[in-house]
Amino acid sequence: MSGTSEARQSQSIDHVAVGLAACLPALNQYLKQGIAQLPYPKLPERQLALLQYVAEHDGATVHKAAGALRMMPNNVSALVTHLTEAGLLERRQDDTDKRVAHLYVTAKARQRIGEAESITAGQLASALRTLTDGDLDALGSALGALEALARHLHDHVA
Repeated sequence: MSGTSEARQSQSIDHVAVGLAACLPALNQYLKQGIAQLPYPKLPERQLALLQYVAEHDGATVHKAAGALRMMPNNVSALVTHLTEAGLLERRQDDTDKRVAHLYVTAKARQRIGEAESITAGQLASALRTLTDGDLDALGSALGALEALARHLHDHVA
């Protein structure tokens, strides 16, 4: 690659990075505001992250969740205690190793997660309906790349 095309590619990457860094937090903030209408208290970020992880990985252990969320196991264990007391998580002892507990979201948690997802999907769908066909096509085409970017950030950023 020539110096000129490398510089052009670098400028393009920098432009996209700056644009995403500015846009994504704003999108996230708008979606959080919509969820605020739910009739129960908002969970702290770390509790919510653990609940979402367990919802996607039913039966995960505290150790596995801690690794995935880049947290210390004792901190995750404390979060599990809070979420269990709130009726949102269940802790079940492993059949073979009684020191290990497997985590499961409760029906109450699944209902709340579903309500929040429904609200955010509705907000996004409403906003998407206001876009031009070209903008909508561009966003649809970018979904795979955004998912790959999210996976990369999850796997490589501490």
